[in-house]
Amino acid sequence: MADLQSWDKLGLSEATTERVRSLGFTAPTPVQAVCIPLLLRNKDVSAEAATGSGKTLAFVLPICEILMGNSEKLKPLAALIVSPTRELAQQTHQLFKSLKFPNLRVQLITGGHSIQKDVEKFEKMKGAHVVVGTPGRLADVLSARNANNNLCRYSRNLEILILDEADRLLELHFEILLGNILAVLPKQRRTGLFSATQTKQLDDLKRAGLRNPVTVSVKEKHNLKTPVQLQNFVTQVEPEAKLSVLVAFLKQHRTEKIMVFLSTCATVQYFHTIIKHLFPDLSMLLALHGKLRSNRSKVFAKFSGTKSGVLLCTDVMARGVDIPKVDWVVQYDPPLSGSVFVHRCGRTARMGNEGSAVVFLMPNEMSYTKFLTLNQTIKLDPMQAPENVEDVTDVIRHLEADNESIYIEAMRAFVSYIQSYRKHECNLLFRVEELEFGRLAMGYALLKIPYMPELKGKKLSGFKPPIGIISHHLEAKRAAKNARGGSKRRYKKKRKNSDIISTDMNPSAKRRLKAQLKEERELDELIMDEKLIKKEKLHKITKEQFEERFLSMDK
Repeated sequence: MADLQSWDKLGLSEATTERVRSLGFTAPTPVQAVCIPLLLRNKDVSAEAATGSGKTLAFVLPICEILMGNSEKLKPLAALIVSPTRELAQQTHQLFKSLKFPNLRVQLITGGHSIQKDVEKFEKMKGAHVVVGTPGRLADVLSARNANNNLCRYSRNLEILILDEADRLLELHFEILLGNILAVLPKQRRTGLFSATQTKQLDDLKRAGLRNPVTVSVKEKHNLKTPVQLQNFVTQVEPEAKLSVLVAFLKQHRTEKIMVFLSTCATVQYFHTIIKHLFPDLSMLLALHGKLRSNRSKVFAKFSGTKSGVLLCTDVMARGVDIPKVDWVVQYDPPLSGSVFVHRCGRTARMGNEGSAVVFLMPNEMSYTKFLTLNQTIKLDPMQAPENVEDVTDVIRHLEADNESIYIEAMRAFVSYIQSYRKHECNLLFRVEELEFGRLAMGYALLKIPYMPELKGKKLSGFKPPIGIISHHLEAKRAAKNARGGSKRRYKKKRKNSDIISTDMNPSAKRRLKAQLKEERELDELIMDEKLIKKEKLHKITKEQFEERFLSMDK
């Protein structure tokens, strides 16, 4: 095996080694020391290595060396790198730029705009030597219907193909797109396939895309799949207290860089909204999820460049991306599979740096720790929740009562969480039937529990109706209505004629009337809520009847 202590022993030129050292990489990691010489010797390589082990540099450096060391190979589209997500593609593209090879042209192709713009940029650059992109956009650009564009025509020049995070490419069901891409590329090429795990699907991809590959498997010490510098913790949290504990944790670590993983896009959006209100002096609070299209690159770049702050995200950020010096990874919601748990943790303690990760588990989920020990060889040390945690439930409920958009975000977050919970890989450990829905709804600070099939016939004990908040908000609504001099008769007339709103009114009048009708409906709902709460308080209805009616009012 090559000398692991020096870049000089890997067959790289002095120009390349100087550039990589200037970026702070003093010595190669094991996967780099093994893969770089193989790719330089024209071998196809299939490499498996733990997350955070430096796989990206293991193929970026050979590409630079091969293309810059031979002018005959420095042609348009000489190298193609396929990445599963925009963030990973963006990161790889940035690494090429950081190496600052003066004549090497690199283009990022990830969608978000028309194919024509990508083609025009390619032509304006006089043909990018290296193209980094995501499967969907690359398959479109290289498809038969676009055969006349230069990007497609230059595909015959390809010398090197890299499938980065190949296991993730397959998890995201890109098999057909990968097949379409491989179909238009020349057979005589060298190919690198890099992944964190090996699967049967990956073996099929190897047979389709690689020729007699050299298989490289780099294991961490003690056969751990997470970095050895990582400290892994678990905190047991009651359902109604989880959000309060998270806010307390963020305040306790306000000077550090933290990634918080949540199970759904809706939860990320809701938490981002309320934490901004609860913790206004936080140095940076960002949100990133798969449904966020236009600003994802900007959010990723902003968090990568900061020294402290919080990124709320889904598992779109769990794999491959290298964000410098993340101090803490908080898994607020357990991931859908054990392997994703490993990848989430791997966002910290990268490239030899130290880092910590903690997962919040409810009491009914604590057996998950044993599963991780057996399934992923991960040991979690217990960590107490922060002391003197302030309950933020009422503060959030007041926000919801004053702002309908926050109220809707809360409902969507709760519903999406329950639906996601049903899909957990470990459904014997994570059972929807064992969730305490009432207490969980308190953990989301809901004003009321939405109607869901999953909740039909379930006990909602632990949910505390926000009597004071509803009464206060109801008085405010009544006062606003009286100040406008509105009457119930006029409201009824407008409501009765609401079907002609869109036909015989000018736009500004329509908007005013729609807003008033909406406010009147909210007032009616609050009146119904108040009456129901008073009935339950005066024992005119049973607790079971209250729960059934309070739940059904959102049908």
